[in-house]
Amino acid sequence: MRIALDAHGGDFGLKPNLEGAIAAAKKLNHEILLVGRDPEIREELRRFGAWPLETQARRGPQVPSATEKIKIVHAPQVIDMAAEPVEECRSKPDSSLMVGAELVRDGKADAFISAGNSGAVMVASLLKLKRIPGIIRPAIAVPFPTTNGLALLLDAGANMDCKPWHLVQFAVMGSIFMRLRFGLENPSVGLLSIGEEETKGNTLVTETLPLMRNMSINFIGPVEGSDLPAGLADVVVTDGFTGNVVLKLSEGLAHSIFKIIKEQIKRKFTYKIGALLMKRIFTDLRKKMNPEEYGGAPLLGVNGVVLICHGKSTPKAIFNAIAAAGTLAESGLITQIKDHMAQVKEEISAARPSDEHSS
Repeated sequence: MRIALDAHGGDFGLKPNLEGAIAAAKKLNHEILLVGRDPEIREELRRFGAWPLETQARRGPQVPSATEKIKIVHAPQVIDMAAEPVEECRSKPDSSLMVGAELVRDGKADAFISAGNSGAVMVASLLKLKRIPGIIRPAIAVPFPTTNGLALLLDAGANMDCKPWHLVQFAVMGSIFMRLRFGLENPSVGLLSIGEEETKGNTLVTETLPLMRNMSINFIGPVEGSDLPAGLADVVVTDGFTGNVVLKLSEGLAHSIFKIIKEQIKRKFTYKIGALLMKRIFTDLRKKMNPEEYGGAPLLGVNGVVLICHGKSTPKAIFNAIAAAGTLAESGLITQIKDHMAQVKEEISAARPSDEHSS
């Protein structure tokens, strides 16, 4: 598999991206395309002692690569993390985001990964890859740790305002993803609400419920926020605004709990002894709760494998994202979503008012 990586994406720039790519090149059987400003990438690779051996370039003179599995694809422009996505993507066609998505479109890469501006990643993917036929809105699907494994939360920030038929499509795509990525034969799907009763919830929830029940998915009904970490459903569907709030709250809460535990352990010597005896448990728990373990969140609905990583991604997170991207590309995720969407096309079309088929 050929995995394109936005070398400049993220809050910390080149360093974690290149470290993660080098580790992946050593341990994984993937070719990695570093997309970005070639002089800067080469200079950083020198610091790691990974002097290029091979060459590849998108245009102009060829650029050397870091190892036999790493090549550099020149992209002179970089999209700022805080920039307005649509304007930036259109004004910077040679940015690492646009070029990376273009590589997937042209069949020169099997997947694209970025820890950059998530909104810009989505815009670049839509401009270059387009949507899978039948998909109205793409969704960011985030693996969420639970007491019995993990669940998939979507949308986690791509769509602030959603219609019922958008959530229906998220549910279908999420089910396919969990089957292919984690081997769940018939993943359960829940709709995030404020109660398990179907009479509760806002208009979006109450209008979505009957549509979900008519779909060929394992829909178990409404689920509450507390049901998500409890693992009641394998796939939890909501709008991007709510999903992003849930995700950020969960990350902040996990960080705060570990911080409180650490401070309490320091209070007494006996606490330190107890902590030492439970070190393995704390290590396993931290690993389970660490977003780095899952690498990145797939952008489901675009016509190609795209993973969005956290802006503060470490080399380990980038490594795991490359591994996950390779697995998804090999699984035939895009083909599976296309085939399934074609099968349920009439079901979803019937759920949408005739005057809103473009929304």
